[in-house]
Amino acid sequence: MSRVRAISLFSGGLDSICATRVVMAQGVEVLAIKFVSPFFGYDILRDPDGYRSKIKQKYGIEVSVYDISEEYLQMLRSPSHGFGKYFNPCVDCKIFMLERAKTMLDEFGASFLITGEVLGQRPMSQRRDTLNVIERDSATRSLLLRPLSAKLMNPTEAELNGWVDREKLLDFSGRGRSRQIALAKSFGITDFPAPAGGCILADPILSTRIARVYNNDFVVTQQNMNVADILLMLIGRQFLLPNRGWLVLGREEKENDRLEELQEPGDIKLFIEERPGPVALLRRAAELYDNADARGRDLEAAAGLVTRYAKKKDGRPTGGNVIIIDDAAHSESFYEPLMDGTFRDWII
Repeated sequence: MSRVRAISLFSGGLDSICATRVVMAQGVEVLAIKFVSPFFGYDILRDPDGYRSKIKQKYGIEVSVYDISEEYLQMLRSPSHGFGKYFNPCVDCKIFMLERAKTMLDEFGASFLITGEVLGQRPMSQRRDTLNVIERDSATRSLLLRPLSAKLMNPTEAELNGWVDREKLLDFSGRGRSRQIALAKSFGITDFPAPAGGCILADPILSTRIARVYNNDFVVTQQNMNVADILLMLIGRQFLLPNRGWLVLGREEKENDRLEELQEPGDIKLFIEERPGPVALLRRAAELYDNADARGRDLEAAAGLVTRYAKKKDGRPTGGNVIIIDDAAHSESFYEPLMDGTFRDWII
């Protein structure tokens, strides 16, 4: 008889680790799937092999990484079940990922799905009624096993068919972690992540930026916004300049490097060499301006912000030579720093 296989939706948090190991302990071969998007786990794409190796070494779990960024941006346009406190579509997010994982069952020869959801742990997406909606709308009611709370729920195919022993599943509920911690230790796991939301769309500041795009309150529309634009919105100091310019300034060296990685054709880069200071990107400058005068005024404002946030002299912002690179063009001029009151309303 061939070995039973399952797919686990793997966040990398304590609950998903425990849920996966509980099913593995019953002799089921489990492939953990780590979905990533600009809002959660995207840095893993820099070294997915390293991530897989770390998860295997620390938790004994085989994991594969899948980038769902493009589809996720589409889902955000109109989530059927709305948003949480901020711009977090938690219910539709889980439905979306379960639907995607369900399509992978045949590919991997798997018979059912696993999640680390715990009844009552999250106020929006893990109430009993919401869990039922997620099962219904993802069409996974019979396929989806939640091992940590299974004894508080109706039996699934995996239990009814004897693929797992229901008596060895659990009855966790509520927001506490003590039982999960004890369970992890029983598997020899003591190094696990601290609890955290993990999703940028639940961040009160960053989610507000993203919401502007999807509410058509930004110079780049949701139809035109790409993954690199979203990644850009999540770093640095952000400004909407008076003439439609979207400007991003790095706050430290790591962000400066990231801005240069995210630069695309049509962007204008500004920086100062004579002292430490930000790299700035005037995003989509080639398409967002109606005329050269508007573009020129925003470039002056951008250069003034570069000198404003460059290292101070004698405790004060000081003017300096700002280098401006516009595709093949290159210029350098002296700019005075902008006064704080000038640009306060530009901050996003």
